[in-house]
Amino acid sequence: MTTRMPRMLLRSGHVVTMDPAIGDLPRGDILIEDGTITAVEPHIDADVDAEVLDMTGRIVIPGFVDTHRHTWEAPIRGCAPDATLDDYFVDVLDTFAPVFTPEDVYAGNLAGTLECLNAGITTLVDWSHINNTPEHPDAAIQALTETGIRAQYAYGSANTSLTDYWFDSKIAVPGDDVRRVRAEHFASDGGLLTMALATRGPGFCTDDVVQREWGLARELGVPITVHVAMGRLAGRFGMVRRLHQMGLLGPDTTYVHCCHLGEDEWRMVADSGGTVSIAAQVETQMGHGWPPVMLAIEHGLRPSLSIDVVTTVPGDMFTQIRAAFGAERARVNADCWQANLPVPSSMLTARQMLEIATLNGAHVAGLEDRTGSLTPGKRADVVALDATALNMAPVHDATAAVTLSADVSNVDTVIVDGVVHKRNGRLLADVGRARRLVEESRDRLLAAVAAKKSAT
Repeated sequence: MTTRMPRMLLRSGHVVTMDPAIGDLPRGDILIEDGTITAVEPHIDADVDAEVLDMTGRIVIPGFVDTHRHTWEAPIRGCAPDATLDDYFVDVLDTFAPVFTPEDVYAGNLAGTLECLNAGITTLVDWSHINNTPEHPDAAIQALTETGIRAQYAYGSANTSLTDYWFDSKIAVPGDDVRRVRAEHFASDGGLLTMALATRGPGFCTDDVVQREWGLARELGVPITVHVAMGRLAGRFGMVRRLHQMGLLGPDTTYVHCCHLGEDEWRMVADSGGTVSIAAQVETQMGHGWPPVMLAIEHGLRPSLSIDVVTTVPGDMFTQIRAAFGAERARVNADCWQANLPVPSSMLTARQMLEIATLNGAHVAGLEDRTGSLTPGKRADVVALDATALNMAPVHDATAAVTLSADVSNVDTVIVDGVVHKRNGRLLADVGRARRLVEESRDRLLAAVAAKKSAT
């Protein structure tokens, strides 16, 4: 079971703080008191009542932040391995989503969130567009609460048909239920779980629906997250341009994907204080477009990374780091080769990728004051990687070892808000129950889809 100690000392790890004022400590200690990081130093003398975790041979980093995941899809993991984005709308949103019950959502969020913790993702933006009934969001939030992850629950639309919800939809998210969820589950914005609104935006919805959903989010004081400029299906909408025309742009909005934003739209996002989430593996694999990591940086933005859908890609941050790093450098290398020019000095670095996956993610999720770096005063969201394993050893550059060599098998210790969720490579949760529930959900969903097909 998970445990919280009043005082915890992480001893003798290679600490990569992602805090420029502290830097990296090749041999360092971290003191945690009541869930808060209180000291990060080369050596800390702690009282005997502190639980000491030996970090020798470990690289200690802030927890990863996933800024956009449809967590409810865990029961249909791998169901669309070869899908394009256009396929996904039919194969997932128009096939499986309509038959999801609250029990399926609970199973998906339980298994999906434990998957995050196991992989060193300590903060999650749960983009939950599966609210077919009021019981659906309650089930999703219950699972998030039980696992103990730090999460922003983004309340999305129902998904009972593409015609109703994705083709100039005239159906807004139910304001009364969003208000209920805000009041019942998120009365405070200071807890481990916070709330956002997951909106579909212009092109997918009528202007009236867009106005109502943006207005609802701002009435309730919750941030907004929206997919934009992703491939043929949504790239043509000029969504950010339309939001600008409607007077809706603001610093409370995260724009997901952004692969086909126009130059004017990039300026609009930056000038309005908006934030960006990039799901590199999905974008390259499913045809959204090139992951725009450097474009975001060049416009003064701090891009983050997200997993998006486990129906088609893996659910860990190591994959996303390498997909973004490889795709961006491949694009620049190809352009420079074609033009017979040297590569620019602004090429992405391995260290930038770790910052994007941690500190930038916290910034995008609106939680940079709480997490994203190993800084005294922030909450203790900490991950330790076993750098003695053959796929990481010997370590020449700790950051490169994390971003280019590590995988989920190296995640040795995971701490969220001062609570240990993984120790000695073992997740401290009822993994058997989570797997059983998600497998039962898979079987139930497959049967429901089959029954629906046979009835038509």
